[in-house]
Amino acid sequence: MLNTLVALLLIVTAFLVALAALIAFGLVDKRRSSRLRQFSESERDAVVFIFEDETLLDATPAARRFLESSTHRGTSWTHLAALVSPRFPKFNERMHDLAEFGELVLTSTDATARIKAEWHDGVARITIENTEPGDHGRELDSQSLAAMTQELESLRTNADHTPYPLWRMAHGGVITWCNAAYLDLADSLRGSDDLPSWPPATVFELSDDAHDQGGQTPSPQRVAICPPGQNTRHWFEVTTAELENGDRFHAAVPVDRLVRAETALDEFVTTLTKTFASLPIGLAIFDRSRELALFNPALMDLTVLPAEFLISKPSLSAFLDKLREARIMPEPKDYRSWRHQMSDLVAAAQNGTYEETWALPTGQTYRVTGRPHPDGAVALLFEDISAEISVTRRFRAELETGQAALDALPQAVAVFSAGGVLAISNAAYADLWGNDPSTSLDDITILDTVKRWQMKTAPNAIWDQVRRFVSQSGPRERWHAHVPMTNGQMLECRVQPLARGATMISFVLPQTQLTPRQDAGEVPDRWTEPTTIEA
Repeated sequence: MLNTLVALLLIVTAFLVALAALIAFGLVDKRRSSRLRQFSESERDAVVFIFEDETLLDATPAARRFLESSTHRGTSWTHLAALVSPRFPKFNERMHDLAEFGELVLTSTDATARIKAEWHDGVARITIENTEPGDHGRELDSQSLAAMTQELESLRTNADHTPYPLWRMAHGGVITWCNAAYLDLADSLRGSDDLPSWPPATVFELSDDAHDQGGQTPSPQRVAICPPGQNTRHWFEVTTAELENGDRFHAAVPVDRLVRAETALDEFVTTLTKTFASLPIGLAIFDRSRELALFNPALMDLTVLPAEFLISKPSLSAFLDKLREARIMPEPKDYRSWRHQMSDLVAAAQNGTYEETWALPTGQTYRVTGRPHPDGAVALLFEDISAEISVTRRFRAELETGQAALDALPQAVAVFSAGGVLAISNAAYADLWGNDPSTSLDDITILDTVKRWQMKTAPNAIWDQVRRFVSQSGPRERWHAHVPMTNGQMLECRVQPLARGATMISFVLPQTQLTPRQDAGEVPDRWTEPTTIEA
């Protein structure tokens, strides 16, 4: 019984001790959490932040001024990290372990400041302190100064690594700031005996007219400089920004490649202009809005349109109407259908398929060609082909006259080229051999012709001689022979060489007639069936 009471007493005692420990721990934990969320009177001038995750719960006035010393970036936590990271490079890395360890202390790279961080129940307390002797009232100024100094160094480094000259000029024309690129450029322009000085010399002579924009942004200026001892000019495009205090901030971008490209383009355009000016073909280019954008002098000569009209950039429809009034195009029978035709002209020219011959009332003949250009532009080419048409007509007339003369001859005539291809024949030839070569679209060779001749004549060796003669090169003599035909008639074959290796073969039938039996087409007993000559 006694042992039981003792055991019960021990259990109760242990329970009370544990309960007391839990209560004490809770009070301590509550007191610690309360302490982390509040500031003491001695901390009012210190730099202290209270965060819950990345949300700023509270901060001392000095801490808030520290955050406001630079442009806010992201959340309050990321902004604080950006401010302290230059002096505490491992800030973000160490803060990830704060919840695990509960307390952390970081020392700045220059050992002049430290960060004390505490964490409890999701609340982080960040305190920035100076390690150098001094009162807490100076912590704000030192931390802010450090952050601003770091930002100033960063900006100065960025400016010095910019390859373009940057400078700031006061209202009186004095340079108050510049980057390393400007200093290097100024040093390259000064003489060898001159010593560097501050403020540096003015490199770019800028015009004040570019700044008088009526409150608008000044337009960029293109300025050229020539270093001593060099004949090459270097071009820059200078952009100016007006500052609030009346100063001007300038930035110069090198544009040597752009200037060379523009110069090459101008030379190319000049060359094209001279080429277009000397072309005998009239050129009219209409842009995507169908207005005349470019023309050459030949267009005025061919269309007889005044220069004032062409310079006014008329529309395509007005241009065509003017051509119609000047009778530089065929007169349409129906104006409405002609309008539709002109619309089709533009559509066809865009596809590069328009080409038409205009027979003008004046007797001239123009070839009009449409060609597409980039960006929806259309080019019309006007070419006077009156002489070409005249020569073609005269040549065609000569051919027709020569053919008519051949057709009027009683003998059958066939002319072969040096390659053995039948070039021309007459009507008597078609009647004699029962075939008109002019109706065939394929080339008729001497072999094809000899095979047909063999079908109409008795076997003989004349055709082999004719075939070899036509294919022969070098000097040749004319000759003739008689060939018996299958109907009993005797045909005289005359072979005569012509210029450039051509050969004329003519066939003449005698005036005397054979016997009626032979006229009926019977072959004498001494004749055999005709054979063909192998190629």
